[in-house]
Amino acid sequence: MCYGQCARCIGVSLVSLAVLCIVANILLYFPNGETKYAAEEHLSQFVWYFSGIVGGGLLILPPAFVFMGLEQGDCCGCCGNVDCGKRCAMLSSVVAALVGIAGSGYCVIVAALGLVAGPVCRDAYNQWNYTFGYTEGEYLFDKSTWSQCVEPKNGVEWNISLFSILLALGGFEFILCVVQVINGMLGGICGYCCTHHQQYDC
Repeated sequence: MCYGQCARCIGVSLVSLAVLCIVANILLYFPNGETKYAAEEHLSQFVWYFSGIVGGGLLILPPAFVFMGLEQGDCCGCCGNVDCGKRCAMLSSVVAALVGIAGSGYCVIVAALGLVAGPVCRDAYNQWNYTFGYTEGEYLFDKSTWSQCVEPKNGVEWNISLFSILLALGGFEFILCVVQVINGMLGGICGYCCTHHQQYDC
């Protein structure tokens, strides 16, 4: 098993997930593709926490690029010892993975809170508020109540769909970063790459 190749696969996957998180978060600002709700500040406060842009996006990209470069990285040769240098690089990737865990964890937490709170809607009394805030998330399982949100049209579906996507993407990122923590520790302690050409023992 080659720990460097595994790290590269994780890095490539994280880049894709990060881009999707950023796109999903941006879409939350434009229910039904309209800009007026953001301009009038009729959006959930959790949209403004930038969980997908910062947490699941920008904080994930640096670790992802670190993982992708591990096959070539040797940590400056680690005092001239290439084998030691590669192990050093794998161990240092654990720190990068922890940054990814923090970012993805932030994305998951904010997305979950956004789902529970629900969207900011104009209700039947022409008031803008968290129409489903009192339900503690139960509205998610009772589609018949969604009509209480008069505006934006399909605002509940928009909010649920995108926050659910952020929750899932952030969860995948979190798992991948945890896997890289394990992979980095194994690669650093047991050896960078174990193949029929190159063998390192623990």
